[in-house]
Amino acid sequence: MTPLTGAQRKYLRGLAHKLNPAAFVGQKGLTPSLTDEINMALDAAELIKIKFNDHKEKEVKTALIEEITAITQSHLAGMVGHVAILFRRQADPEKQKIKLP
Repeated sequence: MTPLTGAQRKYLRGLAHKLNPAAFVGQKGLTPSLTDEINMALDAAELIKIKFNDHKEKEVKTALIEEITAITQSHLAGMVGHVAILFRRQADPEKQKIKLP
């Protein structure tokens, strides 16, 4: 997994602006069903938003995001307020929707 460049993260944040959150992290935190939901959304769309409903502390959100990106093998494109933007390239080149600059 090669890290995203600053320009790539900026491009992905721009694409994600119009998206609605694909998953919501509640007070239970990271559960197996939530990781399955995130994986399915990443497989379908490559770029998703995750909203934190109950975790308002930055340290908690950062720790959860690190855990989510490690489990799902995705990249953090950005975090605005209580919303994180995740990107994972589709493994099949024919199904790839996003072309990174």
